[in-house]
Amino acid sequence: MHAWTVWRRPYIAGIVTAVAMVAVAVMPGLSYSAARPVQSSTAPPACSAGTLVPTGSGPVCGITAGRQTSYLDIPYAAPPLGKLRWTPPQPVQPWTATYQATQRGPGCLAPSYTAPGQVQPGTTENCLFLEVQEPAGTRPGQRLPVMFEIHGGGFLGEARDDDGTNFVGAGPAIYVYAGYRLGVMGFLADQALGPHSGDFGLQDQQAALSWVKDNIAGFGGDPGNVTIFGESAGGASVCDQIASPTANGLFQRGISISGYYNFDVNTIWWPADCKSTLPDEAQAQGLGARFAAKAGCGNAADVAACLRALPADTLVEKGGQGLDPFGGGAIGPIVNGTTLTMSASQAFALGRVNRVKVVIGVGRDEFNGGVYTNTPGHPVVADTTAQYEQLVRQQFGPLASTVLRLYPVQHYPSPSPFIAYRTVMADAFSVCPSLESYAKLARAVPVYAYEDDDADSPGQTQPLGANHSAINRLAHDVPGTLDPNQLALQEQVLSEWTGFARTGVPTTPGTPPWALFSVPGNPVMSLRAGGDSTLVPAGSIATQHNCQFWDSVNRTAPWAS
Repeated sequence: MHAWTVWRRPYIAGIVTAVAMVAVAVMPGLSYSAARPVQSSTAPPACSAGTLVPTGSGPVCGITAGRQTSYLDIPYAAPPLGKLRWTPPQPVQPWTATYQATQRGPGCLAPSYTAPGQVQPGTTENCLFLEVQEPAGTRPGQRLPVMFEIHGGGFLGEARDDDGTNFVGAGPAIYVYAGYRLGVMGFLADQALGPHSGDFGLQDQQAALSWVKDNIAGFGGDPGNVTIFGESAGGASVCDQIASPTANGLFQRGISISGYYNFDVNTIWWPADCKSTLPDEAQAQGLGARFAAKAGCGNAADVAACLRALPADTLVEKGGQGLDPFGGGAIGPIVNGTTLTMSASQAFALGRVNRVKVVIGVGRDEFNGGVYTNTPGHPVVADTTAQYEQLVRQQFGPLASTVLRLYPVQHYPSPSPFIAYRTVMADAFSVCPSLESYAKLARAVPVYAYEDDDADSPGQTQPLGANHSAINRLAHDVPGTLDPNQLALQEQVLSEWTGFARTGVPTTPGTPPWALFSVPGNPVMSLRAGGDSTLVPAGSIATQHNCQFWDSVNRTAPWAS
């Protein structure tokens, strides 16, 4: 069994891909006035007739276009500003006039990847808004299943597909999307902030789920039938919420997509995937003290007040971020003792999880190719055999000779060094550990496992194969952009995911039967284009990915001092 260590650091697909992952479709310059984020000097677009819905905070209305009604920027918690910075989410101030939820709210404060030390344009601390999308004409009492998406982006940015149209139409279902605090603003832990600080971003997710539980019936949704789903950091968040005692009862099902992505030697983002052993409170507080000193507040009489008085830009500059994950305070989930009392990996092993049903899986080629040395600013792509061998030695140290023997570059098609390294990383850090994790989780709750085997997924400029989060991108793609084979897989996945949200079973008419992972053979749904998806035994996947070797390797990597 793997001894996954505290300081495993997550995979990222490349600097260019990272920039794309965290791009956000929001407007800059938002501020909070009463209950409305003021996005410009002009009034928000008018609401469509028949969209008025009462909520616990006040009435809202939205926009109907075609067959869908959207509510784009409903505040679900008070702005986390001033004294509310680094506190659990607080109730929003109620309103009486109808709130026109007709323009998108802001993205949560994030660092820029093109200008290190600066804030990503269009992001702000005042970002605790959610969106609701539903079939036009939905009325209270219909009790449609609710699909609540948690975005990816390494807990540091916002990988936002930004549209639930495919899920609304395929369900029918009600789609909810919520912003949550990111990076140092969402996860800083420090003694000055009181006991059990940190994990504010996970608490935001739970506050939005509480909003759904209290209000979604008014939109025609079923508060007792909520499915959370997400990719990458969103998939890891699904694992965290399955393990979180404070999330109990907030959702009934979870879909974790590409939530296994950390690897040993890296200098990119926080260690936070579904297999990681997260930093504990003491470790995170140590980073918090370093962050406070770096920000000029280490010797302040009131460290918390000093930090809360600093401009957001200063906090982003001093906080940990991409290419420097431990340069500031905690920028991802920790075991803070309340939101998380243990890492999801440990909770899965012990069966100490919320009793929900789960769909979970990764891509066959989960690592996005042979990119990076681990020296910031000096990437090496595995374009040559020498570069492939360099990356393997850096990643696996004394195991490198064995790895190179198991994955000889001449066994792979052109560009063979690139594909060889892609394969090594997927096998070692995603596919094999995920199979082991499914087996543990399946002892406690119903688990349906999949592997994305669609090696020709759309949008590839390199031979990335069935890569990180590709099946999620396919599910969100506009149907007109897909060839017939990819369209068939998209229709299958949308039918399975919305069917799972509706019934708790992903098998739906026109899709292949999907058995629980816990039945004999531990079947895994192999997702393939063109209607060729089929169940395969986990053992055959393990053989293909050399899991006997990887499962025997006890990888330990102490956090750099």
